[in-house]
Amino acid sequence: MALETSAQQPAPVRQIATAIAGWVDRLGVVWVEGQVAQVNRRPGVGTVFMTLRDPVADISVTVTCARALFDGLNPPLVEGASVVVHAKPSYYANRGTLSLAAREIRMVGLGELLARLERRRQLLAAEGLFAAELKRPLPFLPGCVGLVTAPGSAAERDVLDNARRRWPSVRFRVIHAAMQGTRAATEVMEALDRLERDTEVDVVVVARGGGSVEDLLPFSDEAVVRAVHRMRTPVVSAIGHEPDQPLLDLVADVRASTPTDAAKLVVPDVAEEVRGVTWARDRIRSVLAQLVAREQAGLDALRSRPALADPASLVGARSEEVVALRDRARRSLGHALDRAADDIGHQRARARALSPLATLQRGYAVLQAADGAVLTSVTQAAPGDPVAVRVADGRFHATIDRAEDLAVLPDDTAHDPADDDTTEGAPRA
Repeated sequence: MALETSAQQPAPVRQIATAIAGWVDRLGVVWVEGQVAQVNRRPGVGTVFMTLRDPVADISVTVTCARALFDGLNPPLVEGASVVVHAKPSYYANRGTLSLAAREIRMVGLGELLARLERRRQLLAAEGLFAAELKRPLPFLPGCVGLVTAPGSAAERDVLDNARRRWPSVRFRVIHAAMQGTRAATEVMEALDRLERDTEVDVVVVARGGGSVEDLLPFSDEAVVRAVHRMRTPVVSAIGHEPDQPLLDLVADVRASTPTDAAKLVVPDVAEEVRGVTWARDRIRSVLAQLVAREQAGLDALRSRPALADPASLVGARSEEVVALRDRARRSLGHALDRAADDIGHQRARARALSPLATLQRGYAVLQAADGAVLTSVTQAAPGDPVAVRVADGRFHATIDRAEDLAVLPDDTAHDPADDDTTEGAPRA
């Protein structure tokens, strides 16, 4: 029943919210068709939250379902799928939101198609066809580029024009094939096989413009995916636009968002490469110039040193040192010789002073008997004995006529033998 309200008797918010909840509750269980825009599965929560939108009108509503119901769907539910939901509408008064409690979910139309593609993607991924380690790098400058596309298509013009604009001398081997329809998959595989056998082709581009999911189905065909996986030549997938992602994008070595982007990926930009070469050449020249300048500075520093600037100065300085050392050695040796000569003179003087010959030179004589024995006492010879008198420069032969004992002579007659011409006890000749 309609509420009776007026400006003087307005209804509070809670009453309006409760009334809406009652009206929605009386709607009962309904079947709702829409497209899954978002799926939110929270860990540890038994409820899955989805957003169901109307593809014609910009209207969306929240759908909740039990996790067991969601996980039991075959094929699995993915975002973008069209579904029919058997649900009970409910209005949450506290937040003022409308939601559907799903009791059954059925995928229909495009949603069912997307679900099959998702299941195929999961199976092929489990086999390792999409592994990153299988991706081959593209050649820097391919000698020949293979192109698989529809005859006279915009994708063909985009690839050829942009590639030749970037690198005018690039060569293409174009093979036309149907890009949609029942024969598309077969013709694409035949074209790939022909390019694979061509030894001049270094990279292959599969290009097609945008389209609906149904139009792009041939590029998600399992046979096409496996054919690309078996190829030894790198493959670039340029199917549709950025949002489109057929399974060919996953198995190809490189995915291009558009055919124009594919042309930029397969050949380098000649202007950019020329700039790069120029920059590298200038950098090499700068580095070499800096190296030469650094080495020249090092040579200049070495040449400026006294040893290299005037090598004779070092020889002259060392020559002066040698002369000084030689003079010093000579002085030292002269002093040593002088001291040695003085020592020899002193020793010689001492030896001469102790020599008997020196004593004889002072006027002393040595008296010897006939047998050569030296007479040191008057008792050793008798008058008439022959004797020899040894003086400094010779020898006298004499005969003793008398002997006097100095011990018995008077004191006034005693005299120093040194005053006599002969030694003590010597005969007078």
